[in-house]
Amino acid sequence: MVDILTKEQRSRNMSRIVGRDTGPELVVRRTAHKMGFRFCLYRRDLPGTPDLVFPKHRLALFVHGCYWHRHDGCRFAYFPKSRVEFWTKKFKQNVARDSRNQNLLSELGWRILVIWECETRDVKTVEGKLHEYLCVGDVLPYSTQESGKFLKVAETSGKYRAKDK
Repeated sequence: MVDILTKEQRSRNMSRIVGRDTGPELVVRRTAHKMGFRFCLYRRDLPGTPDLVFPKHRLALFVHGCYWHRHDGCRFAYFPKSRVEFWTKKFKQNVARDSRNQNLLSELGWRILVIWECETRDVKTVEGKLHEYLCVGDVLPYSTQESGKFLKVAETSGKYRAKDK
């Protein structure tokens, strides 16, 4: 299929694709903040510059676009019909870079969470992932406090139990 845009128009369109403060990132940020979690943005001192960093939990969170980072089985991770060789190489490099950065973070003692763009369409999915990675074994944030007691996740059973302050 022939591109309907000129080379200059296509270049202009591609240059406008942003890598920060995207819609999916904002959904994750709002959800995390509403759940009571505090985080840093784009820590450049960490490999891969994670989108959100929860230092207290040693968690680096990436919000990946399904198309650019090749979310397996996702309908948004389609291949362009033109310049297939170029795009195949580009996508492989992206995936290899992601893997390399995640391995480096792991070696530094960080846990990694990837939330895919398609998952941000359902806030409950985002809440579930954040809860799973940030609440196990830790005191839950203030939004889940109950009558002067903090709820604590039982590490073995995964159920909540009240714990006095």
